Amino acid sequence: MGKIKKYVIQDTQHIAPFNQPARELNVLNKPLWLAQRDVLAAYCETEIPVEALEQTPRLPEPCLIHSDSLYFDQAYTDEFMRQAQRAGQPVRAAFRPDDKAFMAYAAPLSRRVKAVYKAHDTIPRRNGRGRDDVDHYEVDLWYFPNGYDPALPVTPLFIDSGWAEYGYYSVPDYMSNRGDLVHYVTKRSMLSIEHWVHVFFANVPMGIFSIGHRFEWRTQHSNFYLLRILLRALIEQTQLLSCSELVHIGKNTSINPTAVIQGPAYIGENCTIGAGVVIQNCYIGNNVNIDQGSQLMLSVIGDGCFIPFRASLYLTVLMEHCIVAQNTCLQMCVIGRGSFIGAGSTFTDYNLLPKPIDVETNDGKREKVGQPVLGSCVGHNCRIGSGMVIYPARMIESDVVLVAKPDRRVIRKNISFEESDHHDLRPEVARLHKQKYPRRVADERDLLEPWEG
Repeated sequence: MGKIKKYVIQDTQHIAPFNQPARELNVLNKPLWLAQRDVLAAYCETEIPVEALEQTPRLPEPCLIHSDSLYFDQAYTDEFMRQAQRAGQPVRAAFRPDDKAFMAYAAPLSRRVKAVYKAHDTIPRRNGRGRDDVDHYEVDLWYFPNGYDPALPVTPLFIDSGWAEYGYYSVPDYMSNRGDLVHYVTKRSMLSIEHWVHVFFANVPMGIFSIGHRFEWRTQHSNFYLLRILLRALIEQTQLLSCSELVHIGKNTSINPTAVIQGPAYIGENCTIGAGVVIQNCYIGNNVNIDQGSQLMLSVIGDGCFIPFRASLYLTVLMEHCIVAQNTCLQMCVIGRGSFIGAGSTFTDYNLLPKPIDVETNDGKREKVGQPVLGSCVGHNCRIGSGMVIYPARMIESDVVLVAKPDRRVIRKNISFEESDHHDLRPEVARLHKQKYPRRVADERDLLEPWEG
């Protein structure tokens, strides 16, 4: 079967705090638009942007339509296309409420995921409908075998994530009583990126975790593959998880012999890994420098990042050209491109009081994310001074400069560009810091949170 046309619905909504649409944000070290193009390369040849589904040209030829804010990996794409082409009728990607992975990561904070209610639920309840009333959820991914036609009925196509439940490490009772401390790892990943939390979900639970889950499934179901790993480890005289079958190392990458690297892991080209560095299940881009004693676990590091000595990253995403200075700890965070995090800063991810984690949505409301622990998000081109402590689930907008002060070393609220410390400097100094990612809305000062309270 020949390649088909692809129509991409442009989602122009900016994602806070980055002030960019989802298509420009990174998933596994690729902008979302490039990740979409790569996984669909085997199926689609022509890409045509449209503003809405209804604007898709009505041509009598097979076509695929999706939103440019929708993330889907190769495994999900292959399964969707296989079932869609076999169905021979218009279909739309969907998932059921019993898919725990999609319910945990794709449903919260999403406005483009459409809930379809049960047919017998014809009388609305006084307090509205809840998740118990939902029959299934539909996402912005369609396949039309004979061209787009709004008059034709569209059937939901259910793609199973293939989820498996993995528990956190053993923790004391006072932490484990906050709900299920588990991750739902997937074989096939998909979610609509409409919030910075979705960027975290796409990179870590549905990115790094999915890579590891597919590896474990393959070793459990293929003795030949397991034997190949064992032979490779014997030949290289290394531990099983450190052999070249599980750890990809790019050209011209220098790794100190005392570094410990365990896979599945990917390290790009022209990288430098210093003495005593520990890397476990990470995706690291090109031209990355990681100095002595740093520890990285289940994290994604973008191209050109610099991580000096004794920095620690756990379940964290760095977009390209970031610097995380020494003795800094980032847990379950997302850091935008070109940002600097000063030495000795700590991004916390655990509420000391048993209060559910919630975040601010794009419409200014607050909504629970369903996660017992969650770090914070820093936008693009930010400069965060040394010794800062950031409360869980906070946002620091792109282009912000924060300097540690005697009366403010703890960041306990979202920080907007208008609150950046560089505004308080002399004009000739303040203009040295260029704003690269302005907010689309001209003035949001009425929405700013006060420091008091």
